[in-house]
Amino acid sequence: MTALVDFSPVARMMLMGVVVALGPMAWLWLRNRRAAPAQRLSQLTLLTLFLTFDLVLFGAFTRLTDSGLGCPDWPGCYASASPAGAHAEISAAQAQMPTGPVTHTKAWIEMVHRYLATGVGVLIITLAAGTWLLRRRQALPVSPWWPTATLVWVCLQGAFGALTVTMKLFPAIVTLHLLGGLVLLALLCRQAVAYRQAHTGTPRLPLSTGRYGLLVLAFAAVWVQVALGGWVSTNYAVLACQQFPACQGSWWPAMDFRQGFELWRPLGLTGTGEHVSFAALTAIHYAHRLAAYAVLLLLVVAAWRLRHALPAQARGLGLLAAWQLASGLSNVVLGWPLVAALAHTGGAAALVVVLTWALCESRVASALPAGRPRPPLGGHQEARP
Repeated sequence: MTALVDFSPVARMMLMGVVVALGPMAWLWLRNRRAAPAQRLSQLTLLTLFLTFDLVLFGAFTRLTDSGLGCPDWPGCYASASPAGAHAEISAAQAQMPTGPVTHTKAWIEMVHRYLATGVGVLIITLAAGTWLLRRRQALPVSPWWPTATLVWVCLQGAFGALTVTMKLFPAIVTLHLLGGLVLLALLCRQAVAYRQAHTGTPRLPLSTGRYGLLVLAFAAVWVQVALGGWVSTNYAVLACQQFPACQGSWWPAMDFRQGFELWRPLGLTGTGEHVSFAALTAIHYAHRLAAYAVLLLLVVAAWRLRHALPAQARGLGLLAAWQLASGLSNVVLGWPLVAALAHTGGAAALVVVLTWALCESRVASALPAGRPRPPLGGHQEARP
């Protein structure tokens, strides 16, 4: 019987992560070899943000192709650093269950995901170490505690990745793993914006309390909606409703919210070991759909209210709201195609980045005495009503 956790290939896995990270870092160094060290750190932050976004999408691809248990142990594959070294074990498992969780294709998909995750981890370690070293020699716009917090968080992500395998795709763990990837995106986006602001000398834009509050509300609502969407995906509840706007020929189909939102249970089972009912899957799907109406409306209102103050972010919110509506509908009416599912996950990740960007570029305007004009800040003006 294969041990669920076997650290024997960990050194080779870490070496693979270094190899994955060396390519992007070498390209970045050649492109910015004459730049100041702080500028190189800024570019490395953007590159890590981009690759983390790709990692989130590949993680979704791993889940949607049922490859999460392609290698049923962690961190390697049958105690090997690659599926090539576990060819006999994978072949035996595939012979027993040709369409089961362990096949050669699924094993490679799972291990490529782990290699990419390890490579991103190496880049984040480099960011943290580089920021601390450079901070001793010169002032930086990013506190070294930000990349340190990002490093701590990526370690937690690794732990959730291990639990995803060892707990056999436990829905709560898989959903938290997805949310953790988006938290990584938000942390890296915060650092990238701080570098950009320092480079251009642009201060944070003052917004009225109402507009800033709307932005915070949209940010919180998107996180709730992403959690609901992750719960739909990890419970395979997308196809519980294959009509729109009705569901199963009804505006309020039979649903079991208590069972559907029992959070701590194995995949497909209740906490007492019974199979999850179809009414529970319907409740999971319909809750996400109902919340989507409110979130989409909130995003459209936020995009409209911020169109003058934060035009780039406002356009991004409007376009991504339309993208999420189209990809979400495609999942329902087309039977959950892989392309639409990936597009929906990518849109959610992009929304987190854009909203984090908007929050980092703005602040609540301080109150001024009546009749006193507000001084301009960096050429920006408060949004028109």
